[in-house]
Amino acid sequence: MRTRLTFLLFSGACTALLAFTSLAPRMVAGVSAFQGTGGEVAMDADDIAGVVTGPKGPEAGVWVIAETTGLPTKFSRTVVTDDRGRYLVPDLPKASYQVWVRGYGLVDSPKTTATPGTRLALKAVPAPDAKAAAHYYPAAYWYSLLKVPGKEEFPGTGASGNGILPAITTQQQYLRVVKSGGCTACHQLGTIGTREIPANLGKFNSSLDAWQRRIASGQAGAQMVGTVNQVGMRMFTEFADWTDRIKAGEVPPAPPRPQGLERNVVITQWDWADPKHYLHDEVSTDRRNPRVNANGPLYGALELSADYVPVLDPTTHTPSRIPLTVRDPATPATSPDMAQPSPYWGSEVLWTSKNNVHNPMLDHQGRLWLTSAVRPFDNPEYCKAGSDHPSAKVFPLARSSRHLQMYDPKTKKLTHISTCFGTHHLAFAEDANNTLWTSGGGQVVGWLNTKMFEETGDEAKSQGWTALIIDTNGNGKRDAYVEPNEPLDPAKDKRYNGAFYSVQPAPDGSIWGSVLGYPGAAVRLVPGSNPPETTLVEVYEPPFQDADPKKQGFSPRGMDVDRNGVVWAALASGHMASFDRRKCKAPLNGPKATGQHCPEGWTLYAEPAPQMKGVTDGGSAEASYYTWVDWFDTLGLGPNTPINTGNASEGLLALKDGKWVVLRVPYPLGYYTKWMDGRIDDPNAGWKGRGLWSTVSTRAPFHMEGGKGTSSKVLHFQLRPDPLAK
Repeated sequence: MRTRLTFLLFSGACTALLAFTSLAPRMVAGVSAFQGTGGEVAMDADDIAGVVTGPKGPEAGVWVIAETTGLPTKFSRTVVTDDRGRYLVPDLPKASYQVWVRGYGLVDSPKTTATPGTRLALKAVPAPDAKAAAHYYPAAYWYSLLKVPGKEEFPGTGASGNGILPAITTQQQYLRVVKSGGCTACHQLGTIGTREIPANLGKFNSSLDAWQRRIASGQAGAQMVGTVNQVGMRMFTEFADWTDRIKAGEVPPAPPRPQGLERNVVITQWDWADPKHYLHDEVSTDRRNPRVNANGPLYGALELSADYVPVLDPTTHTPSRIPLTVRDPATPATSPDMAQPSPYWGSEVLWTSKNNVHNPMLDHQGRLWLTSAVRPFDNPEYCKAGSDHPSAKVFPLARSSRHLQMYDPKTKKLTHISTCFGTHHLAFAEDANNTLWTSGGGQVVGWLNTKMFEETGDEAKSQGWTALIIDTNGNGKRDAYVEPNEPLDPAKDKRYNGAFYSVQPAPDGSIWGSVLGYPGAAVRLVPGSNPPETTLVEVYEPPFQDADPKKQGFSPRGMDVDRNGVVWAALASGHMASFDRRKCKAPLNGPKATGQHCPEGWTLYAEPAPQMKGVTDGGSAEASYYTWVDWFDTLGLGPNTPINTGNASEGLLALKDGKWVVLRVPYPLGYYTKWMDGRIDDPNAGWKGRGLWSTVSTRAPFHMEGGKGTSSKVLHFQLRPDPLAK
C-alpha cells in the first residue's frame, strides 16, 4: 500500500511539475512574453502593476507591498521588482489598497491608494544615512553585532572570574544557549523590540541593569532568567554592550537585494488569532499527499496561550475559531507566575491555556490532529508498572503532560485521546495503519495506531511506546540493556538517555528524530517486528569536533527526512546540515558506534547571514528553528528541496543545488516561523495552484513592526516563473 501511495504521489508531483514548467515565460529576443508593448507590464483587471524608480533610475530587487483592511481580515500581498524596476501584484481581491515600496538602501515610500486594475508608477526614497537604511535589515544582521566571548575564555571561570559558568566549557556551548538552544527558540533577537531598551520598561542606571530587569518581564520571565542562569552573568554584560553600541550608532553590514529566483516570490498574508496570543505553527494539508484539503482552511496551534484553534479560510479571507476542551476539568493551566510586569502588557495575564496545543497535522481524510493536554499529569493504571499493556510491561510510565486530540471538520466533533507518553511534534507514517508518531515523550518515543483507534475507539490498545536502546553489543538484536549512567557491558545493549524533539518517519520505515543539547544528535529508530520489545536506535552526533573549524556544526533542533532517507537539520551553529547514513564507513552498531563514528555522513551549509563578532568558526548569526523538506515540489524549486525556517533572517531559506534562495518577508518586520508545509490546490494551475504555508510563531508578536496590537499572520509563499507572471 505504501508503494502504491508513494507512486501516486510522485506521479501527481511530476504532472504538477510539468504544468508548472510549461508556464515559464516565452522569450522573444530576450524580452519576456509577460511584458506588454512599450515596456509596460501586461496586466489583468485584478492586478496592480507599474515601475519603481529612484533618483538614479529603475530600482531592481525592491519590494512592492499592497495592503488592505477592506476584507474580513487584514490582507497584504508583496512582490519584488525585476531588473528594470517593474512589478506586478497579481490576483488581488476587490478592495482599496495602500501600496508602497520598501527595499535595502531605501526608506519606505509614501503610501498610495489604488484599486486592482491600476497602473501605478512608484517613487523609491533613498535612505538618508546608514542607520535609516539598516532599520529594514533582517534581525540576523543586527544580532551579528553581538560580541561573543572568544574561545580562549572557555571553560568559564565563574562569578569571581569572567562571569561564565565553569560548566560552559566551549564557545559552542555558549552559542547554543544564546541562539536556538535558548533565546531565539522563542523569539527573534535583533528586532527593534530587542536591540533597543523599551522606554516603558523604566529608568535604570545602566543598560546592564535594564537587561537584568527586562528578561524577568511577563509570563516567560522565569524561563528567560533560567536561560541566563545556564551561562552566567557574562551574558547580561554582552547584551548590554550590544544595545549600547547600537544606541551609539553602530549598524550591521547591508544585506544583498533579492536576486534571481528570489525576485519571483509572491507573499500573501492574512491576520488571524489575536494580539494577545501566539502560535507555534500551522497546517494546511496531509504531508504524505499535498492535495488533501485543497483550497481548504488553515489550522493553527496556540501553544501555552489560549484554548482555541485559529482557522483561516484563504478563499474568503475569513478567520474563525474552533473551541478546544479537556476531558478532565482538573487539567492544570499552563500559565506561569509573573516575576515582573511586561513593558507591553503590564501585569495582565495573557496565557491561560489548559490544552497547551503545540503541533497540528492533517491526516488523509483532512482531519486535524493536535498535541494537546486532555487531563492531569498522573497516568492511568494501564500505563504504569504492573499493567499488562505491552509497552508498560517493558517500560512503564507514571506521568505525561501533553496528549492528543482529533477534530473532524465534517462532523465538528472533537475527540480526546489520553496517551501514556508525552507529545510534542506529530508525523504520520506511510503505512497501512496510518501510524501517528510523536516526539516529546522524554525517555520514550510513542505512537498511535490511528486505524485501530478508528475501528475500536480503544485508546489504550491503540497506543504504544518504546525506550531508546542502542545495539552496543553489535549482534543485530535487542537484548537486556544497561542504563545510561552505567558502564558498557559486552553482553548487553545500552539505553540512550536522549529525547526526540522532532520526529519524522522515513520512506524505508525507520523513524528519525533530533535530540537537543550539546552536541545533540540525529537518531534513527527501527521498530522491528514486535515493538516495543524489538526497537533499536542508532545515534549520530554532528561533527562538532571536526579538525577544521569551518566544518564544525552542533546542536540540531528541527529535523526532516527527504524521500531518499537523507536527514536535514537546522543547527545552532548557523548551518543547515544533511546526514546521509549511506555514506558511513564504520560499523553502524556495536561498541565503536560512539555517535562520532560517521563524520563522513554530514555535510554543512552555512546559513546566509553574517557571523557574530568574536566567532571565527563556520556558520552564521542565524540559527533556524526547523528544517522542512519539500517532498513533492509544492514551492517550485524541485522535489526534495530542504528549507530552513530562517528565524533570524525573517524569511525562508531554501537550499537549491547547494546555493541559498532567500525568501525574505519584508513586511511587517519581524517574521519568525517555526514550521511550514506545502499544498497543491490545483496541479494544473502552475505556480498559482501551489505554495508553502506558514504562520508567525514568535512568543512576542509585540516585538514585530506595529508593536503592541500586532496579530500573528498566515503566510502563503508562491514562486512565479518570472517576476511579472500573472
